[in-house]
Amino acid sequence: MSVPRPAAVIVLAAGEGTRMKSQTPKVLHEVCGRALLDHMLQAARDLGPERLIVVIGHARERVGAHLAETSPDARAVVQREQRGTGHAVRTALEEAGTIAGTVLVTYGDVPLLRAETLAELLRRHAAEGNAVTVLTAEVPDPTGYGRIIRDSTGAVLKIVEEKDADPGQRAVKEMNSGIYAFDGLLLADAVKRVSTDNAQGEEYLTDVLSILREDGHRVGAHVAADFAEVEGVNDRVQLATARKALNQRVLERHMRAGVTVVDPASTWIDVGVEIEADAVVHPGTQLHGRTLVEAGAQVGPATTLTDTRVGAGAAVRNAVCDGAVVGPGASVGPYAYLRPGTVLGRDSKAGTFVEMKNSQVGERSKVPHLSYAGDATIGDDVNIGAAVVFVNYDGVGKHRSVVGDGAFVGCDTMLVAPVTVGDGAYTAAGSVIDGDVPPGAIGVARARQRNIEKWVLRRRAGTKSAAAAERALAEQEQQESGS
Repeated sequence: MSVPRPAAVIVLAAGEGTRMKSQTPKVLHEVCGRALLDHMLQAARDLGPERLIVVIGHARERVGAHLAETSPDARAVVQREQRGTGHAVRTALEEAGTIAGTVLVTYGDVPLLRAETLAELLRRHAAEGNAVTVLTAEVPDPTGYGRIIRDSTGAVLKIVEEKDADPGQRAVKEMNSGIYAFDGLLLADAVKRVSTDNAQGEEYLTDVLSILREDGHRVGAHVAADFAEVEGVNDRVQLATARKALNQRVLERHMRAGVTVVDPASTWIDVGVEIEADAVVHPGTQLHGRTLVEAGAQVGPATTLTDTRVGAGAAVRNAVCDGAVVGPGASVGPYAYLRPGTVLGRDSKAGTFVEMKNSQVGERSKVPHLSYAGDATIGDDVNIGAAVVFVNYDGVGKHRSVVGDGAFVGCDTMLVAPVTVGDGAYTAAGSVIDGDVPPGAIGVARARQRNIEKWVLRRRAGTKSAAAAERALAEQEQQESGS
C-alpha cells in the first residue's frame, strides 16, 4: 500500500523547555548540524503534506525568525498562552481553518523520528479507517509519559497522563508518543470539546481519543519498532543521547554506501554531509554543515571540516577547514588551517603550520610549512618557501598579492600587498618585497650583512656567550700561531 499523502502536518513547538536551562529555545538546539525542529520538519516534508503548520509560543520571535529563514514552506501559528496540546492544535485549526483529510500531529523535539515510521502510521490509519491512530511504543521505563489503556480485545480505550494515572495504569509499559494521525474534520469538532478537568488544568489532546471513541468512531494504534525514535528531548542529557544515536545512524548510512569510517566511536558527521564511496574517514574527525568528501579522499585523523569540499584522492590530516575547497589529489596538513575562500588546485599542497584565508592556489603549487597566505592568488607550479607571509592588512584595509606561474618565493619572504611576483620570478630569502617583481627576475630586498668583531666580548662580558666566544677565539689563535 502506498503512503497516503497527509492533508496537513501540525508540528507542536510552543513549549518553554525549562529543563534545558538555556537561553536558546529548546526546539532550536542543534543535533548533528540541524535544529531539533528542523529534523522533524524534514521528516514531515518527506511525506509530501499539502500543508505544513508549526505552532510556536515561547520565544516565538526567535523560533519564528528561524522558520522564516530555514523553512519558508511552513506556516507559523502563534499559541500566545501555552494551555496544553489540545489548545495548541485548536489554535492551529482556528487560524488555518478546518482541514479535510488526514492531519498528522507531531512535535518539534523528536529528532530521531523517521519519515518511514510516520509513513507506517499513515498506512495503518488509512487501512483501518480510523478516526484517530496514535503512535505508541513499548518502553522499559514509561515514567513521565501518558499510558495507553486498552480493553480486553486490545482496542485502545483512552490515554491517561501520568499525573492522572492510578497505580495499575502507571504499571503499563506502552506509552503515548503524542503523535497522531487524525481525520481532519472529526478532529476539528472534537478538539473544541476538550475540557480542562485534570491535574494541570490544561486541554489535553489525548482527550480527543476518548471523545471520538464515545462518539462511536474507531480509535487505533501503531506500535513503533524502536521506542527511541519517539522519545523527546527535554534536557541536556537527552540531547546528548539523541545526538549520539543520530550520529550512529548517519555513520551507518555512509558505511553501507561504501565509506570507510575507521573509528565510529570518535567520528561525528552532520546529517547534511555528503561522502562518496571509497573515501576514508580516520579517527577523531568531525564533518559539519554542507561538507562534501569525494571518492578516494582521506580525511583525518583529528580533522574538523565545515562547509568544505575535499576533491577525489585528496588528503586532509590534522587540519581545520572552514568554507574551503581542496582540489583533487591535493594535500593539507598536518596542523593546517584553511579559512573561508581558500581554494587549493589539483595536486597542490598546504603543509604543516600553514594558514590560508581567501586565497587561491594553482595546480601543483606548494606552500609546505610555517606560512600565512591571506588574500593571495598563487599560480600553477609555484613553490612558497618556509616562513613566508603574505602581508595583506595595512591596518585599514585588506589587499591582494599575486604570484605568477612557475615562481619561487624564498624562505622568510614578506610579500607586502598589493604586490605581484611575475611568472617564473624569484624572491631572495629574507626579503621584504613591497614592489612588483617582473617575470623571470629575482627580487632582493635585504640589507648587506656586516660582522662587528668581538662585539660580544665588549657588550656581553661575563655571559655564557662571551665565555664560549673567548674559548673559540683562543683555540683559533693557537691554531693560527701553530701554523
